[in-house]
Amino acid sequence: MADASEAQVIQWRRHIHQHAELSYQEVQTAAYIAEALAKMPGIEMQTGIAKTGIKAVLRGGKPGPVVALRADMDALPVEERSDVPFKSTARGDYLGKPTPVAHACGHDTHVAMLLGAAQALSAVRAELPGTVVFLFQPAEELGPGPTPSGASAMVEAGALDNPKVDVVMGQHISAAAPSGTIGYRRGSLMASIDIFRISLKGKGGHGAMPWLSKDPTLAAAEITLALQNIVSNQTNPLDGSIVVTVGQLQAGNRFNILPETAEIAGTIRSLSINNRKIAQESVRLKAQRIAESYGVTAEVTIESSSGYEVLVSDPAATEAVIPALEAATGPGKTSEIRPTMGSEDFGSFGQNIPVVFWILNASPFSDRAGAPNHAPEFAIDETALRVGVRALVGSAMAYMLRPANAPTSERLQR
Repeated sequence: MADASEAQVIQWRRHIHQHAELSYQEVQTAAYIAEALAKMPGIEMQTGIAKTGIKAVLRGGKPGPVVALRADMDALPVEERSDVPFKSTARGDYLGKPTPVAHACGHDTHVAMLLGAAQALSAVRAELPGTVVFLFQPAEELGPGPTPSGASAMVEAGALDNPKVDVVMGQHISAAAPSGTIGYRRGSLMASIDIFRISLKGKGGHGAMPWLSKDPTLAAAEITLALQNIVSNQTNPLDGSIVVTVGQLQAGNRFNILPETAEIAGTIRSLSINNRKIAQESVRLKAQRIAESYGVTAEVTIESSSGYEVLVSDPAATEAVIPALEAATGPGKTSEIRPTMGSEDFGSFGQNIPVVFWILNASPFSDRAGAPNHAPEFAIDETALRVGVRALVGSAMAYMLRPANAPTSERLQR
C-alpha cells in the first residue's frame, strides 16, 4: 500500500526541494500541498493555520482513536552545493536581506512522505479504525525568539482540536546512518533550547585609572566562568543531560578605554525539564549577583517560550508503534538510539498529549555517513522515502489497532 506511491513521493519531494521557502514564507509550498491533497478522496482540508500551515482530516469508516501525523515545510537560509538537476535556486528574505534558500534539513522529504502516507491511507479509508489528521507545519527552523515556532503556533491555533487528537507522530530524516534504517527512543529524545542574553552596564573610563570606573568586562568574565558551574554543581545528571554554553562575549573597542557596556549570549540545551528550569534560574541569579558585586547592573533575558521544549517520545505510545517501524525497515534495521542535544519544535505538540518521534536514516553513501543536516552539502538517498511512508502509515495503523487494555501514556519529566 505505502510503496505504490514511491515515484509520486519522489516527484513531490523534488518539486518542493527546488522551490524551497523560509519560515512563515511557505506560500507556494502550502499551495502545492493543498493541490495534492485535494485529489485524495475523503480528505477534509483547512489552510492558513498559523499563517501557512495546513490541517487535513481523513475520517475512517470505523470508530477509533485520532492519530495526527506531522511534517514541517520550511527550508534554511543556506546555498545548496550539489549538482542534482532539482537543485534549489530559490531565494528569500532573511532578516531583511535576500538570501539563497535550500532544504538543507530535509523538510522537503518530510512533506513528500506525509503526502504519500495521506494518499495510501485515503485509499483504504473505509477500513480505517479511527481518524488520521495530517499536519503540514510551518516555521520549525525559526529558532527561539519573540515569534512562536510553527508547532506551538499550530497548537495555539487549535490544530489538535476538532477532532480531538489522541497522539501526534512524526519523523526526521538524517544522513548520519545507513539508508532505510530507523532509530527511536522511549523517553527524552531531543533537547529543549533556550537563548540567554546578559547586558551589563557600568561606568566607562581610562585604562590607566580603573578605580574611577565600574568596569563591566570584569563582571562579564566572571559571569562567563560562573555559568560553567551550573551543569556540574547544580543539576542532576541522572535526570537528563544539559549543556550551558556561552557563544558570545563582547565589550569595548580600544585597548585603553574601559567600556560602559558588555554583552554575553549563549544557549541552554536540556533533556530534562527540571534541569532546564534550574539552569534558567541559575543563569539569571549568577549574572545579577556577580554584576552587583562589581557595581554594575545586569539585564538578563531568556528566550524560552517559543516552542522548543524537551521532545519526550511517550514510552507507551512508542512501544505500540515499534513493530510497525520494524516492519517498515525490515529485520535488524530498527533500533533504540541515544538522545541528542539537537532541538526540534515537535515537542510542543506533546505538552498535553503523547507524541512519538523517530529518525529515518538516508545516507547517500553505502559505506559512510553523509553531510549533516543544515550543511550546504546535505543530501539523502531517495529510496529511503518509501521506508518513511511505510513508517507513517504503519505507525498510525498500529496505534489505532492497539489492544484496548494497552498501557496508557507515561508523561516522563525528562
